[in-house]
Amino acid sequence: MITEGNISDIRIAKDKLNIKPDSIYCFDRAYTDLELWSNIDFSKSYFVTKLKNNLKYTVLGQHLEAMKDGILSDEKIKLENKKYEKNLRMIRFLDEKSDEVVSIVTNNFKLSAKTIVQIYKTRWQIEIFFRWIKQNLQIKTFLGTSKNAVMSQVWIAMIYYLLLTYIKYQSKYEKSLFYLRRIIKEALLSRLTLIDLLSATPARISDFKIKEFQLVFW
Repeated sequence: MITEGNISDIRIAKDKLNIKPDSIYCFDRAYTDLELWSNIDFSKSYFVTKLKNNLKYTVLGQHLEAMKDGILSDEKIKLENKKYEKNLRMIRFLDEKSDEVVSIVTNNFKLSAKTIVQIYKTRWQIEIFFRWIKQNLQIKTFLGTSKNAVMSQVWIAMIYYLLLTYIKYQSKYEKSLFYLRRIIKEALLSRLTLIDLLSATPARISDFKIKEFQLVFW
């Protein structure tokens, strides 16, 4: 959902999220809201999220004793905040990439700790995807701000990237996609076949720049 920048994400999640029974909702700790947790629990669904540092809790005991697969602990806890009075499950694991101990909470006591951790790690793929968009699609500004304008520009950029990927795959082009995108950009106003463009040398690319400069200012 696309909203104005001054509207809180958590507000949209509480007002617009259509919670379906027997589903698992995984989100970042920025979405920590005990009312949202209660709504998910009331709908007979589950949530998995990172524990916020300022949430105080009491450890009631171990949920499972056997620790493996990087799981440091699997405990049953109870929040000291009265807005959510049910017991929760807190799982702590070591993230090998960042060497950070991560604490996640869930109202699901059925799945294994390893599965809960895998669910949370899968959420990271969303952030990786958006980082990929910023790095590869080169959308520096949007020409329009409506939902249709934003989505159209994102789709056009993705189609362009996929076409470049297809060209690189079919032609067995050895250089990177970044380099391929660069030479296409520099040679937009030059009459060249795609084969000539793919075999262009750095000196030839510099020649593209000179011709483009002359075309613009003559």
